[in-house]
Amino acid sequence: QVQVVESGGGLVQAGGSLKLSCAVSGRISQINNMAWYRQAPGKQRELVADITSGGATNYVDSVKGRFTITRDNAKNTVSLQMNSLKPEDTSVYFCMVICQPIDMLWGDYWGQGTQVTVSS
Repeated sequence: QVQVVESGGGLVQAGGSLKLSCAVSGRISQINNMAWYRQAPGKQRELVADITSGGATNYVDSVKGRFTITRDNAKNTVSLQMNSLKPEDTSVYFCMVICQPIDMLWGDYWGQGTQVTVSS
């Protein structure tokens, strides 16, 4: 019913930048919050940033001032611009949306993840 697909991961040197994108498709009635999570090997998945349908944003302290989350409500997309990347940002990044498919209940929908590797 709902597909969430991330793109834009890769390998970058410390201090560099990457932009992640996420496209949501399917029979969608409404999308509420959209978010990026990350999970490093051996660690719990953590919220990196989220954005409400009205554009309010929230960031984990470790990325404040370096990452920017934006969304395009007309296209059902969300992006994460990551600047001044550090080796500790290395993780698999996941897109998550709170979405109501047509004729269905609200639910959380996740992408499969995209690898971001920052070399020192």
